[in-house]
Amino acid sequence: MSQHAKTLFDKASHATWRDFLELTKPRVVALMILTSVIGMLLATPQLPGWQVLLFGNLGIALLAGAAAVINHVVDQRIDTVMARTRKRPVATGRIAPLDALLFATSLALAGLLVLVWQVNSLTAWLTLASLVGYAGVYTLFLKRATPQNIVIGGLAGAMPPLLGWTSVTGQVDGHALLLVLIIFAWTPPHFWALAIHRKEEYAKAGIPMLPVTHGNRYTELHILLYTLMLLAVSLLPFVTGMSGHLYLVGALVLGVRFLHYAVLLLRGDDRRVALATFKYSITYLMVLFVVLLVDHYLRF
Repeated sequence: MSQHAKTLFDKASHATWRDFLELTKPRVVALMILTSVIGMLLATPQLPGWQVLLFGNLGIALLAGAAAVINHVVDQRIDTVMARTRKRPVATGRIAPLDALLFATSLALAGLLVLVWQVNSLTAWLTLASLVGYAGVYTLFLKRATPQNIVIGGLAGAMPPLLGWTSVTGQVDGHALLLVLIIFAWTPPHFWALAIHRKEEYAKAGIPMLPVTHGNRYTELHILLYTLMLLAVSLLPFVTGMSGHLYLVGALVLGVRFLHYAVLLLRGDDRRVALATFKYSITYLMVLFVVLLVDHYLRF
C-alpha cells in the first residue's frame, strides 16, 4: 500500500457519526424542512395530522440529505481548493467516496420508502426528482457548464414547499407553485452574493460562477434585477388571495430591505456588503415564510 493510500485509509478509519452527519449538510436541510413544514401547514386550514408532519418531513429530509452527500462526492476536488469546504469529510479523506455513496444510497432508499408507505406516491416521486435535479443535473453538469447554473438549477432547491403541500393534499396546487416560485427567484441573488465574496476561490476551482465569468459589476446588476423580481413575486400570495394584509406588509418590508442591500452592493462593490447580503437573504426567506404562516392562521 502506498503512503498516500495508507494516509487516506487511516483517515477514513477515524470517521465519526459527526462526519456522516456533516455530509448531509444539516443546516441546509433544516432550512428546506422549514419551508416544507410551512408548505404542509398552508395546505389546509386545520393542522395536518402528526403522521404527515413526521413521516413527510422525515422522508424529504432523508432524500435531501442523500443529495447533499452526493454533492460532497462529486465536488471532492473542488472542495479541497476552496477554504470554505476544504475540511469536509470526503475532501479530507475522513470518509471514502465509495462509503459516502453507499450512505447516500441508504438515505435515498429509506426516504423513498417512508414517503411511499406513509405519505403518498406523488410526494415520493417529486422528492426523488428533486434529488436527481440537484445531485445529477445541477452538481454533475450545470455547476461546471454555465454561469447560469444557479438560475437553472435553483428549481430543485425550490421544491420543499410543494413537497410539503403534496404530502398533505396528494395533489399539486397553484398556491404551492407560488411558494416554489418565491424560492426560485430568491436563489440567484442569494448565491451570487456569496459568489462575489468567494470569487477568487471559485475561479481557482474552475467553477464558472457569474462573478468569475462576467465580473462583479455585471453580477451586482443582476442581483439587483433578481431582487426586484423577487419583490414582485413575493407579493403574488396576496394578489391571488392566498394571504392577507399582514403578509403584504411583511413581504414589502423584507423585500425593500433586501433591495437596499442589492443597491448598496451595486454602488460599492464591497465583499463585506456581498457577505452581508448573503446572510440577510437567509434571514429574509425564513422570516418571509414565517410571516406567511402567521397570516394564514390569523385569517382562519
